[in-house]
Amino acid sequence: MRPVHILLGVFVTLIWGSNFSVIEVGLRALDPFVLTTLRFVFTALPLVFFVRRPREVPLWAMATYGVLFGAGLWGVVNLAMSQGMSPGLSSLVLQFTAFITVILSAVAFREPVKAPQVIGMVLGVGGLIAVIHAAPGTASTVGTVLVLLAALNWSLCNLLVKRFRPPDMLAFVVWTSVFAVPALVVLTLLAKGPAVFESVPASLTWAATGSVLFQAYITTIFGYAVWNHLMKTYPASSVAPLSLLVPVSGMATSWLAFGERFPPTVWLGVLMILAGIAVFVLAPRFRRAAAM
Repeated sequence: MRPVHILLGVFVTLIWGSNFSVIEVGLRALDPFVLTTLRFVFTALPLVFFVRRPREVPLWAMATYGVLFGAGLWGVVNLAMSQGMSPGLSSLVLQFTAFITVILSAVAFREPVKAPQVIGMVLGVGGLIAVIHAAPGTASTVGTVLVLLAALNWSLCNLLVKRFRPPDMLAFVVWTSVFAVPALVVLTLLAKGPAVFESVPASLTWAATGSVLFQAYITTIFGYAVWNHLMKTYPASSVAPLSLLVPVSGMATSWLAFGERFPPTVWLGVLMILAGIAVFVLAPRFRRAAAM
């Protein structure tokens, strides 16, 4: 990967890590399904009236991405956090998507997985397991399973991007959000009934409004436009591991914003995750240097 693209990927992961604390702020005022629905309403509006639908991508593929991304990823994550998953730990468990994406891409697109990447994956998975095991009562079994399901859905979204390579990522993010909204509305009505939408005007505080707008315009439109561009440009094994920085940012933000504390074993796991990322990113450069 070009250095500028590595920096962009790192910057996006830092935004995504802080997003979990932003979600926590929104959940203090809004139902998790309503919060997710509003996020994608504002991701689509008003830009959908100004950007052309990417006709190079089949409509079914955009609809599938929208449903998986809106309801399957963020609807499920918000539900998990409402069930007791902390922002820091949610950001961590979700990063299993890095390894799921690499494995699925190897199967679907025959992308090679080399020895340094396997070592990086082993370090990263070991770090994730250490952190989850040592985290002090901030996760429930249901919450952990839900976030792992969200990680699988995110991996499937990554594969759709790699398969169809949308030329205009901003338009792709905006228009797939159009498909996410109906799925989230139906899911919310089935789970909570219409009363949950009727209570929105009374519960929409300034903090909740800021949470919705940050998630829509910064996290989703900017973050995923950049990420999806990297995902279509480079092999998944080069891009996906960068997302392992998300829990580092997420845990740091959760510590600063909510005073969430972690024992030393957790930070040892974080160091293992960072080491795994370093192997992924730097090993190809060392290999090229040795060949010169």
